[in-house]
Amino acid sequence: MIVRDLADAEASDRRVVSETWESTRLLLSSDQMGFSLHVTTIYPGTITSMWYRNHLEAVLCIEGEGEIQTVDDRKVHQIRPGVIYALDQHDQHILTARTQMRMVCVFNPPLIGKEVHDEDGAYPLEAEEVSD
Repeated sequence: MIVRDLADAEASDRRVVSETWESTRLLLSSDQMGFSLHVTTIYPGTITSMWYRNHLEAVLCIEGEGEIQTVDDRKVHQIRPGVIYALDQHDQHILTARTQMRMVCVFNPPLIGKEVHDEDGAYPLEAEEVSD
């Protein structure tokens, strides 16, 4: 059994900080669950372009408000607590945070640890691991 405390993880190298977001990675590839689980905070007033070519992602908003726009068809969906979106087609998308947003994110394949978005908004398949 794996038991982790979010507050402890936030104070460790499981917390990864970027320009528009920070993410605490609670489950990673090394946990051998077949997916990774993160609690991600999107900073208010930010716009983040992402394109997970190498991963599928499902996201549940638990705090805040914003919107997600798919690049291909320019459809816009409002995001608020209780709304889930799943990038089941490796959708290129733009996330705009009107307020601070907290999201619970699941990735398949699982992230290794220290990934941040590359120039296309994707996570690489290989990155620096976090220590346990």
